[in-house]
Amino acid sequence: MAGFRQMVRSMARERMLDAAYACVQEDGWGGLRLTEVARRAEFSRQTVYNEFRSKEALGLALIERGLERFLDGVRERIEGAESLESAARAGIEYALRLAAEDALIASVLTSGRGHDSELLVYLTTRSEPVFDTATTTLERHAAEAWPDVDAESRSMAVEAIVRLTVSHVVQSAHDPAESAARIAEIVARIAYPGARPTGSTG
Repeated sequence: MAGFRQMVRSMARERMLDAAYACVQEDGWGGLRLTEVARRAEFSRQTVYNEFRSKEALGLALIERGLERFLDGVRERIEGAESLESAARAGIEYALRLAAEDALIASVLTSGRGHDSELLVYLTTRSEPVFDTATTTLERHAAEAWPDVDAESRSMAVEAIVRLTVSHVVQSAHDPAESAARIAEIVARIAYPGARPTGSTG
């Protein structure tokens, strides 16, 4: 019985987060209101409040869910790649295409630029910056997937992936596939200075 109640609560929470996501997509972070989330999710405002306790907690939960799904998508695309460059290209292209379609993900990825003061209200309650979360996740994968790259070069390559991807989310004159290929080539040159890596598909 306890398992069933937990499942029902989890489903209700997802409905609330879906409603919150719709608010942000339509009206930006300034449009996130507990009352509007309750209306869209078809719950009372008190029920939403009981689950999240505050608008800030709701916004943070929405950010965490979006970031987790985003990083899962990146991992799916880079796992099993034949080379560092092909992995970087696949992950970066996914990130750029998703950011172009999803205003929430785009705003979270570029939050370090400080353009959205409403979003920063939620991000200040996070235990670490979004940039650091993405970098740490990629560094863990890189350490396992590319042991032939020395630690310093690997760290620099991962940082380049994150920083250059965010820059292209903010402003890019190229198609996501072309941008991803350009960034991936830069990353490969950082990881393997002086030579192209064996198996490169660039």
